[in-house]
Amino acid sequence: MYDPVQLRTFLTVAQTLSFTQAAGRLGVRQSTVSQHVRRLEEATGRPLFVRDTHSVELTEDGEAMLGFARTILEAHERAAAFFTGTRLQGRLRFGASEDFVLTRLPEILEGFRHEHPEVDLELSVELSGTLHERLDAGRLDLVLAKRRGPGDERGRLVWRDRMVWIGAEGLRVDPERPVPLIVFPPPGITRARALEVLEREGRAWRIACTSGSLSGLIAAARAGLGVMAHTRGLIPPGLVRVGGLPELGPVDFALLRGARPSAAAEALAAAVLSGADRLSRSG
Repeated sequence: MYDPVQLRTFLTVAQTLSFTQAAGRLGVRQSTVSQHVRRLEEATGRPLFVRDTHSVELTEDGEAMLGFARTILEAHERAAAFFTGTRLQGRLRFGASEDFVLTRLPEILEGFRHEHPEVDLELSVELSGTLHERLDAGRLDLVLAKRRGPGDERGRLVWRDRMVWIGAEGLRVDPERPVPLIVFPPPGITRARALEVLEREGRAWRIACTSGSLSGLIAAARAGLGVMAHTRGLIPPGLVRVGGLPELGPVDFALLRGARPSAAAEALAAAVLSGADRLSRSG
């Protein structure tokens, strides 16, 4: 009843909330993306997106279709792999940003290992800046990380969001005193963004906590030690947005391949892209 091509297009639009970005990721025209979505909506008899010239949002039926689309595509891919006899092998060094520690990325990796048991998957969880360095040095084959900032178009866009300030509920930042910051050490991309926007706005700041562990930063924030820059869609439980500070701007998460991507790396990249909507939801 539902065309896998149309379902894949639907998931890509849902992940990017942009017909233009979806077209770029899929390598097709924007009119083709619109046609796929329209035909899927005709097949379901329900609108899946609310869209105007400025924004794209999922409807309630669109939210429901996310799960169905993933299930259908996963079954389709399992059947294709079974009957084509494709058996991937070898070592795959995959790096994931600290941002995804508390998301459902493990489910995606578990599904990949189930489908490709002969692939020796090695997972490294690091700061996005560190992952970029290790990929450039040839020490990783595939990376899921933040792009370095505006103008960085490397890799395939997985998910776009905004960065916000977060802290303990009830925390207030005194405009007359330096902003207490909870940050990753260099080369943390969120750290660099936080310092850049504060200095651009002429706001004084001080480091209240530094930790290479996301869990350490969350603990410090929950204790009320200060504020941290974080992705809006990944705010941990017990923390809330904090106002009165400069806007941090957008953030892109992308998949970046090494110089010689293997078939295993391509298969994992496809699995991450098809399940990208789950990365903005806690596990």
